[in-house]
Amino acid sequence: MAAKKAAAAKKAPAAKKTAGAAKRKPNASFMKEMTPSAALAEIVGNKPLPRTEVVKKLWAYIKKQGLQDAKNKRQINADDKLKPIFGGKKNVTMFEMTALVNKQLS
Repeated sequence: MAAKKAAAAKKAPAAKKTAGAAKRKPNASFMKEMTPSAALAEIVGNKPLPRTEVVKKLWAYIKKQGLQDAKNKRQINADDKLKPIFGGKKNVTMFEMTALVNKQLS
């Protein structure tokens, strides 16, 4: 029995990475700079930013203000600055948030 296990271990080749493997390129649409709406500019600034940076700054604001729900971390509670961005909703999920933020970018 032990001999079979040892033989099986010898047969399994180790996965090798090829030196010429291409790195994954970031999606250009995420890196395109977009102008935030007036409501969103109050939080992230009014300079054009890529979507990824807008979301990072928005999360930094949410964490700094303590707006993430204590029980359900996926839920974000809106304050006065976030309500216009969230379409007047008191709270949204983090997945809804990205869709709502994309509507605020042009």
